[in-house]
Amino acid sequence: MFSVSGNELRNCGLIGSKYVKLNVGGSLHYTTVQTLSKEDSLLRSICNGGTEVSIDSEGWVVLDRCGRHFGLVLNFLRDGSVPLPEEHRELDEVLKEAQYYRVQGLVQHCLSAMQKQKDVFETVCRIPMITSAKEEQKMIATCRKPVVKLQNNRGNNKYSYTSNSDDNLLKNIELFDKLVLRFNGRVLFVKDVLGDEICCWSFYGEGRKIAEVCCTSIVYATEKKQTKVEFPEARIFEETLNILIYENGRGFGPGGLHLLDSRGSGSSLGAEEEGATGGDRRVRRIHVRRHIMHDERGHGQQTVYKD
Repeated sequence: MFSVSGNELRNCGLIGSKYVKLNVGGSLHYTTVQTLSKEDSLLRSICNGGTEVSIDSEGWVVLDRCGRHFGLVLNFLRDGSVPLPEEHRELDEVLKEAQYYRVQGLVQHCLSAMQKQKDVFETVCRIPMITSAKEEQKMIATCRKPVVKLQNNRGNNKYSYTSNSDDNLLKNIELFDKLVLRFNGRVLFVKDVLGDEICCWSFYGEGRKIAEVCCTSIVYATEKKQTKVEFPEARIFEETLNILIYENGRGFGPGGLHLLDSRGSGSSLGAEEEGATGGDRRVRRIHVRRHIMHDERGHGQQTVYKD
């Protein structure tokens, strides 16, 4: 396990000793045999001669390990407990040292701290931001949870907005935040601010798109075209509930039925539903009366509707 040169002594000299000098990767430590022997570990085995190590001419036990966290290992043996680093990478390094020296008490201490960090992390709402189509595809394909994506790109518009569009756009964003809090841990919510749509919700299960709710329509008026953003709150909430059937792979088989009828009266706004079929699978694309919504002009002003 440890190399020994010709002029080095064996660790048999530790038997009967009270104090031990340790050189761990250049980090020097002075402790007692009693401390090193508190747990049934590699360090106890070194002290009682069960494990062969190198001892230099000055009596230092040479251990070929990084000495960065060895002081923490010693302090745990001295006190039975020790403050652990909060940074996950450092904590993982301490765990590996504890496993190498077979200090089981410190191993369990590290694992408990890691589990607490994991529990805290899972309670935090984190919303990934899409940066490319490739990243989006990979994220959705590898995610084991249902996915809800809000595509929000107000600048992607060549027309002016109707008077209530900004307010409705903000309502869509606020609803997204509320759904994130309500279904945190059950659904992965992602944002896309680079896509082509101004405001569009997409719902995924088992790596494929299940439904889409587009909240944008075009108003054809007498003088100019305008873009209108709607807020179909009931339909969005309905599709979010529907997507929950894909938790833990429950969307497969006969049990993969919609929780709600997507064509029911849940939406407060009229909608057009399109179906895209892929084999036996159907994607619901719901548009809020796209291209035939009236504008929001005052009474007496003429509006022209076109298909």
